[in-house]
Amino acid sequence: MSQPPEQSPAHLPRTPKIPYGGDYNPEQWPEQVWDEDHRLFTRAGVDTLTAGVFTWSLTQPVEDRYDFTVLDRVLDRAAAEGRRVCLATGTAALPPWLATAYPEVNRTDFEGRRHRYGQRHAFCPSSPAYRRLATTLAGRLAERYARHPALLAWHINNEYGGSCYCDLCADAFRGWLRERHGTLDALNDAWWTTFWSHRYTDWDQIEPPSALTEHWRGPDHTAFQGITLDYRRFTTDALLGCFTAEKEAIRAHDPDTPVTTNLMGAYRPLDYHRWAPHLDFASWDNYPPLDAPPTRAALAHDLMRGLKDGAPFWLMEQTPSTTACRDVNPLRRPGELRLATFQAIAHGADAALYFQMRASRGACEKYHGAVIGHAGRDDTRVFQEVAALGRELEMLGAATLAARTPSRTALLFDWESWWALEISDGPSRLVRYLDVVHSYYRAARTAGADVDVVPVSADLTPYDVVLAPVLHLVKGDLAERLEALARRGGTVLATFLTARCDAHDRAFLTDVPGPLAPLFGIRVDEWDARPEDVVQPVYLEGVLREARLVFELVRLRGAEAVGTYGADFYAGTPAVTRHAFGAGEGWYVATALDQPGVDAVVRRVLDRHGLSGPYAGYSGLETAHRTVPDGTRLLFLLNHTTRPVRPTAHAAATDLLTGKPVAQGEPLALDPLGVAVLRLQ
Repeated sequence: MSQPPEQSPAHLPRTPKIPYGGDYNPEQWPEQVWDEDHRLFTRAGVDTLTAGVFTWSLTQPVEDRYDFTVLDRVLDRAAAEGRRVCLATGTAALPPWLATAYPEVNRTDFEGRRHRYGQRHAFCPSSPAYRRLATTLAGRLAERYARHPALLAWHINNEYGGSCYCDLCADAFRGWLRERHGTLDALNDAWWTTFWSHRYTDWDQIEPPSALTEHWRGPDHTAFQGITLDYRRFTTDALLGCFTAEKEAIRAHDPDTPVTTNLMGAYRPLDYHRWAPHLDFASWDNYPPLDAPPTRAALAHDLMRGLKDGAPFWLMEQTPSTTACRDVNPLRRPGELRLATFQAIAHGADAALYFQMRASRGACEKYHGAVIGHAGRDDTRVFQEVAALGRELEMLGAATLAARTPSRTALLFDWESWWALEISDGPSRLVRYLDVVHSYYRAARTAGADVDVVPVSADLTPYDVVLAPVLHLVKGDLAERLEALARRGGTVLATFLTARCDAHDRAFLTDVPGPLAPLFGIRVDEWDARPEDVVQPVYLEGVLREARLVFELVRLRGAEAVGTYGADFYAGTPAVTRHAFGAGEGWYVATALDQPGVDAVVRRVLDRHGLSGPYAGYSGLETAHRTVPDGTRLLFLLNHTTRPVRPTAHAAATDLLTGKPVAQGEPLALDPLGVAVLRLQ
């Protein structure tokens, strides 16, 4: 169960163009407001609405009565206006009566406190009452709306997340463990319970790892990494079970309409690779961290595209202007919304939707950005930008639909390694999985390479380069598949703290980096960890770079040193190595290099295979390729700077946003935050 189940083909909604619109909550408003909404939707080019996300208390006001009056009107009005609806089951936020009638539905938190009714995502995933009532509601909705002309897709729940530590979850966890490990002897061996006299002799002795049991100083500090790792796997599967139960209830009445749920990109708590086979298509909500570089959102887009074997995904939510959930919520500057939307499309989005269509009058999201503000005006800057973008997407039509990314570079992304690395005691809690992964992804993207972000179980035969930063756990036959890639001429690049442990987070009883040591031709006996302000010099092919946090001491066992440490007692020893393996190479970076150092190593790896792009010399210019089913190649150019960029066209093309032909060698004019979508000839 450590690997995701076998992938299933993507099944996306059929649309004539990129669906455009977003979350619509007309139940919050009197119907005379709906008239104005639809007038404004028409002006903005909105053709798709996500409805019903938070309507459980409306559609089921008490346990034994359903009322679909409002949803009937919402869908009927959408159909009359020629719009389609992504219909949600509404099961993310409980109605008050449910929590009152079945108090065990309320979650117990990490500190052991049973919560009372409030907020959203407050349900216990192991609660029979929640499962029964949620699936019944989903089935009732499907029975009523499966053949409605407005129905485009099903949207189950909303932004799944959170953990529960109640007695129901404890019992479910024990059952999950029996299925996973089979025997207590196997479990004790996997968790290494002879440490601290923890050997279990009965399944009922096992408690969920929490602040009351194995943890201290929060959920990332645990005495036994094995049990905590398994509880995170269990939580992923428990919430997934809620999703699949609702999907089965829908399928009983509607065998065809695509089903999804909105994911959250690089969201640590849930292993989305385990969810992927159960989604008809991937969709996600893009709210990048404050001040994040554009490659951070690009990484998440590519991660979501990788969930369904490279098939397009839906951008289910983004803000048209500002968020409201952070301490400080900056406003998108003019042009940023357009740029972010085309970045999503460049990386595989086949839909561009917002949260939210009309601003809520009250509660915690009343200041969240919306296409239509509280005053309902159509002359605001935000509305006009949304409408202008709608016109561009209408003009683009079906040109990008179903297009895939022709990548020869893969980055291995592994939720279980993420968890294991960040709950490990030693060598450094300052190492953050996503930061290291992003630095290598950023280097490849800056060099102009398209990158598939894929699970460790993915087929690696399409790729020439595989990046495997901080892949803490090496599971299954991954080592053999990486060796096979190198033997046929490919390049594998890994970093410090890779291949340290097996699927149960037990150290390999062999030289570091464990089963990958033959590929990289090195041996690591020791490692030094220092505070963040300690900088060690690394000489990388004669150029001084900086390194921090972790410094592994490498002994060469067939590899050659490409970079060496410049200080401390290990000065002069290898920090970056290259090893010839078959017709290919294995590269190992033994420390946390600064970004210029990572850029240099990744660029050299890509150049070996001719994968660096022709536009890599233009700072702030992002490129991405997609290929439509008929073989037409698209090149997206995205200027993330506030200055004009004038790259030279490297092939003849037509700009789909202007209709202008472009000759090879002709200068391209990209305004600040500008976009070009080129159909290559």
